[in-house]
Amino acid sequence: MTEDPARTGTAAYEIQRLLRPDLRGRTPYGAPQLDVPVRLNTNESSYPVPEAIVRAVMAALEDDVRGLNRYPDREFTDLRKALTAYLARQAGVDVTPEQVWAGNGSNEVLAHLVQAFGGPGRTALGFTPSYSMHPIITETLGARWVDGLRAAGTFELTATAAAEQASAHDPSIVFLCSPNNPTGTALPFAVIEAVLAAAPDAVVVVDEAYAEFARPGTRSALTLLPGNPRLVVTRTMSKAFAFAGGRLGYLVADPELIDALRLVRLPYHLSTPTQTIARVALEHADLLLATVETIKAQRDRIVASLAGLGLAPVPSDANFVLFGGLADAHATWQDLLDAGVLVRDVGIAHHLRVTAGTPDETTAFLAAMTRLAAAHRLDPAPADPTITGAHG
Repeated sequence: MTEDPARTGTAAYEIQRLLRPDLRGRTPYGAPQLDVPVRLNTNESSYPVPEAIVRAVMAALEDDVRGLNRYPDREFTDLRKALTAYLARQAGVDVTPEQVWAGNGSNEVLAHLVQAFGGPGRTALGFTPSYSMHPIITETLGARWVDGLRAAGTFELTATAAAEQASAHDPSIVFLCSPNNPTGTALPFAVIEAVLAAAPDAVVVVDEAYAEFARPGTRSALTLLPGNPRLVVTRTMSKAFAFAGGRLGYLVADPELIDALRLVRLPYHLSTPTQTIARVALEHADLLLATVETIKAQRDRIVASLAGLGLAPVPSDANFVLFGGLADAHATWQDLLDAGVLVRDVGIAHHLRVTAGTPDETTAFLAAMTRLAAAHRLDPAPADPTITGAHG
């Protein structure tokens, strides 16, 4: 770090001098949180928590508050049982509580995985574009990140390409997203199986944050867990459960792998209120998930409508749509914001991502895009989009 005499002795200089060299110059993760009429940029649910669940949570928390003088259940036993029961109903898989792990959002359980199986001297591999927190968590915890490649122009990841790259880089961790963020596409099982075979010394993590929104016939990687002790499937309650503020993510894996995560988790990392709120939400899963089909309908409506405007939306298995064919993605993003609609600039040239919200929000977004499309459309669309920033 070159000293600047004008700054020497200032707080900013002192902090930068003491900061880990690999963190200097980085910018923190964060999507804009703006007060606009239509906020469709972070894949949250637009639907508030139903009143019946609000009352149930408040009643359950009353006893918790009286007992906050005691530490929470370190093993979050009741929550793990509730998650197990939910997966049996929703995904049709039989897992035991010993296979389930949870944290304050899926980012925390992802961090636990990197702490346990990554770290200095080890490599993590992911296939760009994908969830931007995978490399951030990897690098800030001291491991090396490798950007794997997808097919130019289509974002497709084939089993052959994934296996070749996994074999070449000898990773300790491989991250796969299904459905993928920001493209919204689900992975064929052949890709997961090929990576498991090609990277015999790696923990293979399939991030299924958006699994509840997948189109009919899309299988969950949870069904691949038997016989694959190096496979991990992560999920969250932030999306389909409309519980982004509740901060509850979880993973399912072999009990031996779960036991390894106890070595790195902070003591009592899940508070008593967090455990209770999540458990009550799971007890009312049917009510919370009642909006999923409506959101999927709006997602498909966005795909069809944007295609009709001459743009290039990617058919999605998530609660969002990535669409291309824009001459200047950031200019379109700004004009949408000026119209009161906030979407996400994910750093891919000529592309933006929009969350599927309520029918009224979808109408507002599509009305704005109908006005803007002719002036913002790129014709023809580029064959090789480039990555210029972060997304999540």
